[in-house]
Amino acid sequence: MDRIEKSKEKYQELFGEGVPSSYATDPEFQDILSRFIFGEVFYQGTLADIQRELLTLVILTVNQTLPQLRAHVSAALNVGVTPVEIKEAVYQCAPYIGFPKTLNAINEVNEVFTSRNIALPIESQSQVSEHSRLEKGLAVQMEIFGDAIEKMRASAPSNQKHIQEYLSAFCFGDFYTRDGLDLKIRELLTLAMVSALGGAEGQVKAHVQGNINVGNDKETLIEAITHCLPYIGFPRTLNALACINEVIPENEEK
Repeated sequence: MDRIEKSKEKYQELFGEGVPSSYATDPEFQDILSRFIFGEVFYQGTLADIQRELLTLVILTVNQTLPQLRAHVSAALNVGVTPVEIKEAVYQCAPYIGFPKTLNAINEVNEVFTSRNIALPIESQSQVSEHSRLEKGLAVQMEIFGDAIEKMRASAPSNQKHIQEYLSAFCFGDFYTRDGLDLKIRELLTLAMVSALGGAEGQVKAHVQGNINVGNDKETLIEAITHCLPYIGFPRTLNALACINEVIPENEEK
């Protein structure tokens, strides 16, 4: 099956029988888009469509491309992503893009859920209390990054130690500890997010190593970044691949 037929089949799986409205005004552009994304990229590697849609959701959230996010929330549901998984993927973005942009995305998700008669709020996935969030967050942080966390916390200037506390309790305690998504997919989604931001290569490298530490191999990372390409463009994709290759050289596969 050629990429034209593949793109039609994949588009129908994701979005149903409809035709993109841009075919009425920009049919050639839509053909290029559909055949590349749905006829090539979606078939590159071995990631399941559920993983691909979760990656797409966080990238569209980071980019604040809200009309496309709305479409892909429906697509995610169509290929078997659960409402809990969708909410958890979007919530996971908050430490990296801030609350206002995350709330924009949550509003889009909620409108799709309402239109599909999915009851709100979704059941709680929290696993921490006010008293345990720092301790449990630090434990997850150590699981992902190892001894480097203690060194980073110890070396922080006294007037910046609160940032390290926030990182452990908020980013890792409030979000990484939640049910709904396992640690491997959360860390893979985070790699995609920081890659999409641009200018965050230090964090990209750290999360490449974090992914390896939690069990995602180099091939999985390459496949994930490849899937992000149509949404973040070549410059940020190539920067992310350079970070992957720096942390895991081709002759040192792990």
